[in-house]
Amino acid sequence: MLGNFQHSQLRIEIEASASAIHDSLLRTEKLEKWLIGQRFAPGIPDELTTGVEFTTWTGAIAIHHRVDVAKANCLRLLLSGGIDGFHEWYWGDGWVQSRIEGISLLPLNLGQTISLLSLRQFLAESHSKV
Repeated sequence: MLGNFQHSQLRIEIEASASAIHDSLLRTEKLEKWLIGQRFAPGIPDELTTGVEFTTWTGAIAIHHRVDVAKANCLRLLLSGGIDGFHEWYWGDGWVQSRIEGISLLPLNLGQTISLLSLRQFLAESHSKV
């Protein structure tokens, strides 16, 4: 794999319940709405569960994901292709934390930051519609 080893861990406050965060991360209909810059390959199931595999595209770069852990407050994805490593998500009422490690040419910290801010905005907009 070409690239540099990168790692980043970020935690932000989000005005949302743990349940709303869970649904936004594990229900693919919602995930596709806020995950900026990535296209999902056809055939992804409605919900991410342990063992599910899917591919996303960032431009021309394919990233294969395998759900290693999917629980009420934790999601761990094993990554290969454009990123060789893992991405973990943890959350609770009012907060979400993301940790990513891997070898890649992609700027992982920048993508992680944009994703967290996009998730926060998506949840704020969803909350204001209720």
